[in-house]
Amino acid sequence: MSPAPRYKRILLKLSGEVLMGEGGGLSIDPTVTARVAEEIADVKAQGYELCIVVGGGNIFRGISGAARGMERATGDYMGMLATVMNALAVQNALEQIGVETRVQSAIPMSSVCEPFIRRRAMRHLEKGRIVIFAAGVGSPFFTTDSGAALRAAEMNCDALFKGTSVDGVYNADPKQDASAKRFEAVSYDTVLAQNLKVMDASAVALCRDSNIPIVVFNIREHGNFAAVLRGEGVSTVVQKEVE
Repeated sequence: MSPAPRYKRILLKLSGEVLMGEGGGLSIDPTVTARVAEEIADVKAQGYELCIVVGGGNIFRGISGAARGMERATGDYMGMLATVMNALAVQNALEQIGVETRVQSAIPMSSVCEPFIRRRAMRHLEKGRIVIFAAGVGSPFFTTDSGAALRAAEMNCDALFKGTSVDGVYNADPKQDASAKRFEAVSYDTVLAQNLKVMDASAVALCRDSNIPIVVFNIREHGNFAAVLRGEGVSTVVQKEVE
């Protein structure tokens, strides 16, 4: 008999860039999105309860708009709409392979998805559906990282998995510094004190206060999501105490 999984309910945070084609050719590449959906479906089939938050950086970043002279609040609202587009794309890819999915948006838009209602989202998870949370927290000046941490806490998740194009947390940018070293595990306080690029500070602090581990891994690597859950893949765990 196999041992019980360490985590039962997981929130997966996907960066919007994960859905892009090679070389950034398409904002949402259907082939890439389908592959990501297969990674998620494999984990769901193992009995985990899953909810998802997708960023919008492949389409629009509010902070980038602000840097070019746009009002920050307006830019952030546009970024929230981008996350809804990504959420619908991931929902479509999952349902095409038979995985029942619901999208809930922090900004009500009843024609395309449900509003965020915590108790309804809980019920979806209990019925075996994947819930995708869109539009961040519904307010400007908060990132989708903060939205992911908030939803993970609200949904009583056992862990927050951050799927990116990097295989963990490093002490420097591995793309710019060949000597950068990856952490196997690191504490929340170290991440905050050293300003390690994991998630924004408010998201890390909320996970720390809620005692929700953050697992950073490369979702572009085939099978890595399931492998990390089996304790075999490459990742970094951000947690309270590190021996």
